[in-house]
Amino acid sequence: MAGNTLWSFCLLFLSLGVCLAEITVNVSPEVDVIKGETARLPCSYSTSDKSVVLAEWYIDQSGTRKRVAYKSSTDSGLDSDTPFANRLKLEGMTLVITHINVDDERSFFCQVTAGPLGVKEDETKLKVFFAPEKPVAAPNNQNIIVDELQSSEVGTCSSRNGHPQPRIIWFKDNMPMPEVTDPKENIYVVPRVVRESTGLSTVTSTLYMRLKREDAKSMFHCTVEYAMPDKKNEQEDSESFKLSLHYPAENVYFKLLNDQPIKEGDQVKMKCETDGNPQPSFEFSKDDAPLQSSEGGVLTLMNVNRKQSGTYKCEALDFDSVGVELVRTLPIKVHYLDPVTIFPDGPITVNKGEAFDIQCKASSPDKFTLEWKKGRNILSKDGAFSVQSAALSDAGEYICVVSVPSVPGLVKEANVSVRVKGKPEIDEPLTIQVKKEGEPVTVSCSAQGFPAPQFTWEPSGKESVTVEGHKTISTLTLPVTADVLTGGVTCEAKNNLGLDKKQFRFEIISDNSVDSTNTGRGSPVFARAETQQGGSSGVVIAVVACVLVLLLLVATLYFLSKKGKACFKKEKDTMPDPESQQKSQPENTRLTDPEASK
Repeated sequence: MAGNTLWSFCLLFLSLGVCLAEITVNVSPEVDVIKGETARLPCSYSTSDKSVVLAEWYIDQSGTRKRVAYKSSTDSGLDSDTPFANRLKLEGMTLVITHINVDDERSFFCQVTAGPLGVKEDETKLKVFFAPEKPVAAPNNQNIIVDELQSSEVGTCSSRNGHPQPRIIWFKDNMPMPEVTDPKENIYVVPRVVRESTGLSTVTSTLYMRLKREDAKSMFHCTVEYAMPDKKNEQEDSESFKLSLHYPAENVYFKLLNDQPIKEGDQVKMKCETDGNPQPSFEFSKDDAPLQSSEGGVLTLMNVNRKQSGTYKCEALDFDSVGVELVRTLPIKVHYLDPVTIFPDGPITVNKGEAFDIQCKASSPDKFTLEWKKGRNILSKDGAFSVQSAALSDAGEYICVVSVPSVPGLVKEANVSVRVKGKPEIDEPLTIQVKKEGEPVTVSCSAQGFPAPQFTWEPSGKESVTVEGHKTISTLTLPVTADVLTGGVTCEAKNNLGLDKKQFRFEIISDNSVDSTNTGRGSPVFARAETQQGGSSGVVIAVVACVLVLLLLVATLYFLSKKGKACFKKEKDTMPDPESQQKSQPENTRLTDPEASK
């Protein structure tokens, strides 16, 4: 009894000593590193007393523990004959491995021995990663006969040199496909893995399907999925591809490619196609008369006319389609508009003051409109137009425009010329502004009248005549002399029915005068007067200053004359009388100030 008590007391003492004296070792549970880079495996420890400590790093090699590095209070070193020759170093208790490769992936153990405290260790796993190459999808480029009872190869996808082993996923129209490997399924894959000499993995996957005709329009691609450090999953896609599937036609489609109603002169295209692949040959006909088609089942009609309206037929020659009638028809209507006729057909000549009327007619199976136009002006919206009393301005070209609103571009027109006999009438001339005397100027005199008038200018100069519609225009170029400024230029237009005469006036303006085109009233003379009447305060100040200077000069002369200065007296005696000078000036050369006249 006493012996058992003593033994229990000893066990209690020993257990109490263990609890009071202990070792702690801490490492990272996992260390992720990319192949070719440097891995750092940290280890830290602590003890409850000052026992002598030996810290060591071990690896598992062929089922046994092998030390690779150690450190004590007096010494540290690296063991030889390890897989890390020349790539390993110890920084404190951190194990540093450079140029990591796939074979370095394993468990590392940091073990600490502390005398009577015993031994303790902790495990860290080194995980190596390497992104694989972009996946390459090799499609089945053969012409595949669609057979829903038998699987066909779709393509093979491969991605090289990855670690850990990547995963290949197939997609159809961007939707992931099942990854089953059972050949009895409608869709299955055959995966393969090759471990390269570098330790990296190359993965391959071949996709098989029981294809349908709808798959001819589908896009296929594959994706490689792989792990990277920090528990990240990355993906990269291959290029997409389509399959060349062959299957018989079940339906045929015949359509018109023109997007507007057809009119005479148009090019017409009709296309025939089936839901089979490849497309078969096609035969076109109209009223049982065969027609020649172009490539791709397209029938083209050039410069169509009304006789080509009717029903066209297309027949697909697909001999693999059994028990299916592959024939379709398409009605075509060619819209037309007969030539426009005008009565009388012209040219029409009337005397000034007489009445005239013109009519036009057209024909079309479609509803159409008629308009009489002269220039841009619409004169009438029916087939008739009349004038009760012709003026010279009524001369010109009259156009009858016929259009079919329901058929864009179906428009025809005809025109007739109307001449109004009468003596010439010259357009009212404007006052012509020039900058200085002697400057060359060009004057245009425009006259209506039939027969075409002859022109005479006074004074004469360099003349030329042009015709614009039913107007005759004579252009004169001459220098602006004093006589021209005084008397102007006269234009006379004459034919066998009479004459008309108009005078063109000229005036000299300064550079800062307002141009007649900007006054909005059309008259240069009016523009100049308006400028003077609405003149700026600067002009008024200038006039007042000039008057003051003139008064000062007169006062000075008067003062000097009173003093008896002979030279000034002589000059005064020879000065012309302002009033007589004003009277001697020609009346038609005087400039009148509108402000002064008020």
